[in-house]
Amino acid sequence: MIAIENVAPVRLDALESRFGLRLASRLSESVDQLPHDVTERLRHARNTALARRLVVKSVPVDAISIGLSSAATLSFGSGPSRGKSWWASLTALVPLAALVGGLYLIGHFHAQEQIAAAAEIDAALLSDDLPPAAYSDPGFVEFLKTSRD
Repeated sequence: MIAIENVAPVRLDALESRFGLRLASRLSESVDQLPHDVTERLRHARNTALARRLVVKSVPVDAISIGLSSAATLSFGSGPSRGKSWWASLTALVPLAALVGGLYLIGHFHAQEQIAAAAEIDAALLSDDLPPAAYSDPGFVEFLKTSRD
């Protein structure tokens, strides 16, 4: 058995071609014994496969190229500038500053919401005429949780 890693590409193509010819000759040996409809289906499948193979072989491999942009990269350090000004580094920091500022504002507004809800509960408790024993009742805590919803 031949290891595929050790075979040159030209020799590998020759081996594949020889294997294909041997396989085709084996399949063609008893084609005369097959019914007509089966041979027609096989002929159609062979023509379809050959058409697909020609389409695949006509696409060059080098046609695909991926371009990368460095517009959103941060480049700090003492490397060569490569024509970039300090404005390019500064504009790269703008999205980062917007993200940090947005997270701060979200946290601030969330904390303000919690403070307002607690103040509303405290005001309701202090303005109500309940005995002090009612505040230590476990059912009263459940009543407060359900009355806000």
